[in-house]
Amino acid sequence: MAIVQIGFAGAMPSLDHSVSSDSIVVEFGKSGRIVIIVDSKEDFEKLKLMNINQIIRELDLEENEQSGETTIVEIKKKDGSSKQVVKVTEDGAETEVYIGGMRLLVDETGENTKVRFEPGVKKTRDPSFRTYFNLDLGVSNFLEDGTFPTSDKPYAVKGWGSWNVGLNWMASQRISKGFYWDFGLGFQFYNFKFENRDFQAIRGDDMIDFVQRTDVDGFKSKISASYITAMTMLELDFGKMNDNGSRGVRLAAGPYIGYRLGGQSKFVYEELGGSGRHKDKQETGLYLENFRYGVRGELGIGRVKFFSTYDMNELFQDGKGPALNPITFGVVF
Repeated sequence: MAIVQIGFAGAMPSLDHSVSSDSIVVEFGKSGRIVIIVDSKEDFEKLKLMNINQIIRELDLEENEQSGETTIVEIKKKDGSSKQVVKVTEDGAETEVYIGGMRLLVDETGENTKVRFEPGVKKTRDPSFRTYFNLDLGVSNFLEDGTFPTSDKPYAVKGWGSWNVGLNWMASQRISKGFYWDFGLGFQFYNFKFENRDFQAIRGDDMIDFVQRTDVDGFKSKISASYITAMTMLELDFGKMNDNGSRGVRLAAGPYIGYRLGGQSKFVYEELGGSGRHKDKQETGLYLENFRYGVRGELGIGRVKFFSTYDMNELFQDGKGPALNPITFGVVF
């Protein structure tokens, strides 16, 4: 409720005018105040006959046709900048009114009109299109016939230390409220560290061989591969759908395809009874497939997002190595 007081501007020390001006002061809340100043008795008499709706119409407000936003109250600062105090956004049957840090949402999409008041909410605009970078950090493994290889296999992967790192340039197109199409390009690096560190992956005459090195003391054995990858996903943001901002669950899934940039095997060992470590690398690709394709899924909870990828084709060329499908789990930054 507003208390309307009629007085003179000379009684208000915060206003500096060279002439005595009549004014209307509207006070609301603990410190809110709207001051309307007129310089003549004739204008003041006309002002008294107007209601608040007439005053707003007289402001000749401009509406942003693309976003549906209309600025009702705006504060002009001395440096020429401005601060929006009251803004109305209309999106079909939904209307949002922002007053400072408060939001009033009117939803008329259903049979009944729903009204929600949220104090202390800062408006975050959801652009229709945006670009961004993200970083994938996860662990890598293989699936052989739908299960992880057991420890008796020479290519069984050590869970901790088999890293997957990805740097992606992404774009997101908003299709509707809370529904997005994400797509982009990225660089992925896979590192498969063997649990049996005495086995070395080497390039045989017609296929990859896993040779047990009994002549040395194996310290580390692994295969690595790098790819440039294109991906696309459809994303559902339930937080945006329910007007909770980032405080919600997000689901995304879609296919990807990649081309191999490099690949090598690395074997780190020590001489029996000797000291110092030695490295044996093979920059031959080890019969790795040049192309990879699969499915990526993402799960976001609040500000944390997890991802998983599964290669639908095998890591090695047909008949050149074990039938292994890479799979990764990790976090998106």
